[in-house]
Formats: sequence, structure tokens, C-alpha cells
Amino acid sequence: MSEILVLHYSRTGKVAQLARLVARGVAEVAGMQARLRSVPPVAPVTTAAEPPVPDEGAPYVTREDLRDCAGLILGSPTRFGNMAAPLKHFLDTTGAEWASGTLAGKPAAAFTATNTMHGGQETTLLSMMLPLLHHGMLIVGLPYTEPALNRTVSGGSPYGASHVGGADGAHALSEDERELARALGRRVADVAARLARGA
Repeated sequence: MSEILVLHYSRTGKVAQLARLVARGVAEVAGMQARLRSVPPVAPVTTAAEPPVPDEGAPYVTREDLRDCAGLILGSPTRFGNMAAPLKHFLDTTGAEWASGTLAGKPAAAFTATNTMHGGQETTLLSMMLPLLHHGMLIVGLPYTEPALNRTVSGGSPYGASHVGGADGAHALSEDERELARALGRRVADVAARLARGA
């Protein structure tokens, strides 16, 4: 089985929910499975190192996860129209993988969550794509052939899957948001499978 790395940072749990749905979509493609991984939090002043395995949720990502994956899907909450610092910090440490071409030619995508409708979802998705382009990855989005993209009144765009949590963060993922997250996983897994077959 080939694996798609679903790498995310989640503060309130909404991005983690999207990550699990993306992973479910990956698994819907024959011969593909998802590897869920997260990144540790960062702080201006670090008093202690994070444990090598988090207390709950997906394990922290390793260099081997990047090397072994057939594709990469990044997820982050929006921070002022940009990805959250923990994910950016991890990506900033991937210079060796960039130099060796570890991720070059592999498909990639992104997903995010915000509390407000105009909280910068699309710019956050684009901010995650920039380092992926520098790594030589092939960006995969969501086309309007996905019916939910035409129906959604909350999250989801051609740039990737997303969720709008509401000002208090209490909104559950809508059916369209859930469907688009799975579709994103399927699309990346399908592209990876086609590349592996030489199709």
C-alpha cells in the first residue's frame, strides 16, 4: 500500500476532524492509505521539550514520514490569513528534504479551518502551498465538478477543503465540508496512484 501523509496542526480539534475525513477519502482509492501525523506546538519561550509522542491525537511527524509518502496533504487553522506557527516552523526545518528532492514530483494539497467566513481561508491554503511548490510538489485542488463545491455555504474552495466554525467555534462540520474533505483526500490519492502506474 502506498501512503499519503496527512500532516496537520490542530488547536481546537476542527482541523483534526478535517484531517480524519481527508484520510478517509485517501483510503477510498484502491491501493492507498493515509498516515496521520501532527506537529508539536511552539511558543516564544520554550521551557521544556515536547514529548516524542503526544498524549493524544496523531503522532508527531518524522523525516521518514516525508521520505516514505507518495503524497502530502497539509492542514492548519488560519492565523491572520496564514498557516499556524507550528506547521510553518516544521516546514522551515525541511531544507535537507528540499535539497535532496524528497518531495519533488509528488502530489500535494491543503485544508484549513477558521471561525469566521472571511477569516482568510483561501490565503491560508495558498500560504501552505508556497513551500510545497518550492519542494517541487504537484498541487491538487478541488474542481467545480465536485457537487459540494457548488452547494457549500460555509467551507470549501477550489484551493482546498475548509471549515467555518462560527464566531464561538461551535458549528459542527457541515455535510458539504465533510464531503469536500474526503474528496480532497481521494483526489491526491488518485493522482499519486496514477503517477505510480505511469498513467
